[in-house]
Amino acid sequence: MNKRVNVLLPEETIRVLDSVAPKGNRSRVISDAVLYYVSRRGKSKLAEQLKAGAIANRERDLEIAQEWFTVDEQTWQRSGNPNKVKR
Repeated sequence: MNKRVNVLLPEETIRVLDSVAPKGNRSRVISDAVLYYVSRRGKSKLAEQLKAGAIANRERDLEIAQEWFTVDEQTWQRSGNPNKVKR
């Protein structure tokens, strides 16, 4: 379902819109542009949140990795290191 809205756009924006929108198809181009913008903005926001979370948790994550490295190293040594070349 479509709904009519009135928006005010700068003349330059209208000129650009008219240069890319087929005659009588402004609404479709504007709709596509808004949906694209919102989609990209959402992905950018998610990337920012993930980065902030990684930075905030880096000390904890490093500690966990160091704890598991010791366990992995001990297991590797007990397993007899199957990739070791026997001579």
